[in-house]
Amino acid sequence: MRLKRAGDASNTILLQDSERGINAFGSAEKEKVTFEAVDSRLLQSDMPLPLGGPSSSSPKRRGLTWVLFVILSVLCVLVSPVRRSNIFSPASHNDFSREEPVDMLAGTGFTGNGRTTDVLWDKYSLIIKGQRVFIHSGEFHTFRLPVPGLWLDILQKVKAAGFNAISVYTHMALVNPSPGVIDLNGYRALEPLYEAAKQTGIWIVLRPGPYINAETTAGGIAHWITSEVAGELRTNATDWKAAWQDYVQSIITETVPYQVTRGGPVIAIQIDNEYSQAPATHAEYFAELETVYLNSPIVVPLTANDPGEERAWINGTGAVDIYGMDSYPQRFDCSHPDVWYPVVTSYHSYHESVDPGQPWYFPEFQGGSFDAWGPTAPGYDQCRVLTGANFENVFNLHLWASNAKLINYYMLYGGTSWGALPFPGVYTSYDYGSAIAENRELTVKYPELKRQGLFLRSSPDFYKTDWVGDSTSRIVSVSNPAAFVTLLRNPDSAASFYIARQENSTTTDVTTFKLNVTTSAGNFEVPRVTSSITLAGRQSKIIVTDYSFGSSSKILYSTAQVLYAGRIGGRDVLYLYGDSTSESEAALTLRGTPRIQGAGVSSVPPNGVTTVTFLSGIQGLITIWDSSEQLVLYSDPDTAGTFWSPEIPAQDSVEFANYWQFGTNSSILVGGPYLVRNATITGSTLALRGDLNDSVQLTVIAPDDVKTVTWNGIPISADVAAASDLTYQGGFVAQLQPSSTVLGFTPPALTGWRYADSLPEIRSEFSDANWTLADHTTTNIPFKPYYGDGRVLYGCDYEYCENIVLWRGHFTAMEDTQSVNLSINGGEAFAATVWLNDVFLGTSYGNSTNNLNILEETDDNFVFPPSALLFDQENVITILQDNMGLNESGSVIDEEKSPRGVRGFMLDSGDFGEWKVQGKVGGYTKYLDKVRGVLNEGGLYGERMGWHLPGFDTSSWAERNLSEGLPDAAAGVGFFVTTFDLNIPEGYDIPMSFVFDDTSQPYRAQLYVNGWMMGKRVSNLGPQYQFPVQQGILDYSGTNTVAVALWAMEPIVVTPTLQLTFGGVYEGGVGSIETNNPLWSSEGRS
Repeated sequence: MRLKRAGDASNTILLQDSERGINAFGSAEKEKVTFEAVDSRLLQSDMPLPLGGPSSSSPKRRGLTWVLFVILSVLCVLVSPVRRSNIFSPASHNDFSREEPVDMLAGTGFTGNGRTTDVLWDKYSLIIKGQRVFIHSGEFHTFRLPVPGLWLDILQKVKAAGFNAISVYTHMALVNPSPGVIDLNGYRALEPLYEAAKQTGIWIVLRPGPYINAETTAGGIAHWITSEVAGELRTNATDWKAAWQDYVQSIITETVPYQVTRGGPVIAIQIDNEYSQAPATHAEYFAELETVYLNSPIVVPLTANDPGEERAWINGTGAVDIYGMDSYPQRFDCSHPDVWYPVVTSYHSYHESVDPGQPWYFPEFQGGSFDAWGPTAPGYDQCRVLTGANFENVFNLHLWASNAKLINYYMLYGGTSWGALPFPGVYTSYDYGSAIAENRELTVKYPELKRQGLFLRSSPDFYKTDWVGDSTSRIVSVSNPAAFVTLLRNPDSAASFYIARQENSTTTDVTTFKLNVTTSAGNFEVPRVTSSITLAGRQSKIIVTDYSFGSSSKILYSTAQVLYAGRIGGRDVLYLYGDSTSESEAALTLRGTPRIQGAGVSSVPPNGVTTVTFLSGIQGLITIWDSSEQLVLYSDPDTAGTFWSPEIPAQDSVEFANYWQFGTNSSILVGGPYLVRNATITGSTLALRGDLNDSVQLTVIAPDDVKTVTWNGIPISADVAAASDLTYQGGFVAQLQPSSTVLGFTPPALTGWRYADSLPEIRSEFSDANWTLADHTTTNIPFKPYYGDGRVLYGCDYEYCENIVLWRGHFTAMEDTQSVNLSINGGEAFAATVWLNDVFLGTSYGNSTNNLNILEETDDNFVFPPSALLFDQENVITILQDNMGLNESGSVIDEEKSPRGVRGFMLDSGDFGEWKVQGKVGGYTKYLDKVRGVLNEGGLYGERMGWHLPGFDTSSWAERNLSEGLPDAAAGVGFFVTTFDLNIPEGYDIPMSFVFDDTSQPYRAQLYVNGWMMGKRVSNLGPQYQFPVQQGILDYSGTNTVAVALWAMEPIVVTPTLQLTFGGVYEGGVGSIETNNPLWSSEGRS
């Protein structure tokens, strides 16, 4: 039917307001409307309709911008049958269990690695245990969340957004901290991750490197290797090969029992990371790594990630089973978050030219951006704008349009680069502007990913599509060249997916167009009734045709977007959504006798198609059709973003009980809560678990035999009247609100600070007799000293590779000794302060301004004040140097072997005697803190004494507020320590952060929480001043110790402040979180 106004006398049918199908979940302004029959022959034509055809002739609407109409008109068109897929029936979208497994013996059309049939592939997608799967994945680094109990929290949030996989780097420097030592305990363990993935129903692509990049020190390569291995890293050098063996073997040992072939989550393993195949030494290195896996019980495919369109690792030496390519179209500068680079238009053609026989795989597609040091660095909030919901909508769907079926978004949860994890280009936060923030809160980016994820889960026809063409050719016809549309079609079911975006992907203009589509009912133009399809600026849409859902329902076409399509209980359920500022429509089969129906549906012909037209103004959830056979819902995108679709797992005895398509094909719809973590049905009771941060209306669509609903174990009283407005079958509506306890949480003040000096090394009585003698004259680090007397003063050569390192150079002053030249290398954004005896000489500053004006080493002349020298006596130069991490691989060979330390030393008169060096106690072979690990501590006196650890007695220290800075406005280092209590009951998740002053002062500060170094504040550079710290590091039910090592880099007053703040307060969470914060011990600390 075509909409007409009441003033038109022809074929007039007056609708009552009660017929509009508007219920308690939506709203509309009353207006009389009429309907006019449409000639059904127009839908049966074999020729495309002219762009000015009948659907464009309806009178133009005026004054209806925010008025709600739902008009359904009958189009008597028979739906042609569809062919059955060789994997699963496209006409039964959520009933995978009825399908027979793929006959692997026949092997028709599938490829494998010859080691397992549980993971196969063809040119479309992966085939896991006989099921065609779209790998929809997000990146998560467990080492950046060093609390294993919280990994389940992240995985549940990943799963709730419709993802079915994660990609995981492991960190060699943490797992293999010194030669011959493997540590897979605590946060370094893989088993807890694998078990959490099984519990959640998440596949894993493991990426163990050894090199991982990831904006981490040395790209993840163990620090000891950068000093002890002479050969070129990441080549076939024999000593490099020997160095990575223990680590790779340990990963294999942990992973073998958790492969998909043994009931585990691991479906693939990546070889190294973003590397060129030339020269031959690179290729042979890959081949050596692959040989180790092939000579082990690892049977899952091996993959690689080409950093760009470089054709690496597809053929030749080192080629992998499945090729992938990374892409970051917005690059890594968030300074202008409203300015976009355009979409990359070569994805599909490149794939077809280099690897058309395999599925199109993106191991890393941009999900945010890292941020650099410096006062002009924009910060992660800006990155969250640059790569926000609009970016996700346009660029993710553009990726889908290239026919990619294995996609991993980097990052989905970034986390924290605590301790010495970061490479010099980034600061402590690795929030990445991702959809799940560093403090684990869901951000504004999350709902769009969820809308996409639920669409993918609902649309198995999309897992196997041919790229048919786009609107640059005659294959796809659009009325407006400003719109760009790509057509993907399932070759078995003929379901089609027209993915539309702006031709100019960066424009913010509104574009309207019509689209000629091919369907089982013929070729015609859509929309049929409304005026056009609208792209509201930076937006993409998917127009589906011949789209099946549930057991036997079908959409002939829809310009509205699909959120959910499946079967709940005994009904086929469809949830569509569209912008409240524009129109959309859908033509679909409606079956059964309606109890609730949208306006204008007076009859539905057998086997016919009903066109549903949604005019602008719809806000909230409305019911379009409610019968015993079908439920059709519609809302605006924001409302759709508040809905969840938790899967109902199978019995524990079922293999892959929690995995969609494998152990379960059942799901429900739940609207309202901040987060729905999971759902189970026992008898007639539906048990929901999730998080609340505010009072909400709970809306549930469940099987009709569900009679009781509980939320976190508490029965919920239903609003029967509201539920009956939604549906007469399987609906449940109630009000949820957090307990009053939520309002009572306030962060404690940080008071009662105690202070002690942490730089005794500049005092005359200090002895460095027990320090390491720095007397090496050779080094495996290829970046040699600039000047000196032949001695090599690189920290890693003496096992001090990270964090703060101190150097002491002894010399006897001559009468004409006046200055010293020092070249100091600490990496981007470093600093080094120099004293002669106890006299401050100055500070050398590294630099970074949003990765511009980078200065990672200095060469300065320090002039001695005459009164500072002790003539004809021993004098000491003390250098306090911050090591900002080792460089990643770059254009220069072995950049990971960074020369952190003193690259040049020279007195203007005379020579140095002994040089001594001190970093963390024990270096990398005998470091003390095995729980927190090799990257947690540095060489500050307070660290060496364990002042940062809980349980150290500071009662004899002076009382001094942190805001007072160091005594006498001195340059130096002081430790400030205090404690505070938390008493947060189980069942609450309250993200917390430590917040410094947001000022620019010449100080650096290291923040320790219960012994963990959770932040490095560089006040003169910024931008970070807020440091999230997770539960598990924080004891939510006990006493917590916070320590700040304050480094004043100039002899002036610095006034840092620090406070504890709460993020949201969420009632729910994942339950009890174990803390593992070893107390201070005097052993090794004297």
